[in-house]
Amino acid sequence: MTIKINNPQEIAQFIDHTALTAEKTEQDIIKLCEEAKAHHFWSVCINSGFIPLAKKELAGSDVKICTVVGFPLGANLPSVKAFEAKAAIEAGADEVDMVINVGLIKSHQWDAVRDDIHAVLEACGRKTLKVILETCLLTKEEIVHACEICKGLGVGFVKTSTGFNKGGATVEDIALMRKTVGENVGVKASGGIRDTQTAMAMIEAGANRIGASAGIAIISGKIAEGNGY
Repeated sequence: MTIKINNPQEIAQFIDHTALTAEKTEQDIIKLCEEAKAHHFWSVCINSGFIPLAKKELAGSDVKICTVVGFPLGANLPSVKAFEAKAAIEAGADEVDMVINVGLIKSHQWDAVRDDIHAVLEACGRKTLKVILETCLLTKEEIVHACEICKGLGVGFVKTSTGFNKGGATVEDIALMRKTVGENVGVKASGGIRDTQTAMAMIEAGANRIGASAGIAIISGKIAEGNGY
């Protein structure tokens, strides 16, 4: 799957415009929504408590609402993640990004990993589910196995990172994820993508969604200040 990007502005429809840190205010979310509408980003990615506000601000636009579940650790009970996903969708979420249970992966409890993802997938119904692997904590073999489970279950996307751990997306991991899931499952690169060059490298490696708080810098050919998501 090769996607050709001719100019930075074309990346806008790849971007989940993100604001997930704890100190974000209502005004921050309103600004996020205004930016997403103005620049035609795919979605805003926000914590579920702000979904009603975002739904109001995005009314009449094509911008979708993405939210996170089991975030950022992924260690919740599957029933809790499923409830969280269902409640978020009822509030207006179009897409759900859930954090995989890394501890279960490290314990080689693969059936439990599958059951955890399946519980949230069932709760999502027709809505898109993205599974955050937190690749910086996994071996290459663990990334492949997790991707195989996600592919088998039929999730919408596999995603690299929360942006809240020791590392984010790498071109190497994106290429590995794309190779493993094939063309019918999406791949989302997130964590540390703060300029056009990095975003384009991720897309060339196989990503068809970018999670970033630096979306405006990315589509403007600039480099965002600071670190993080």
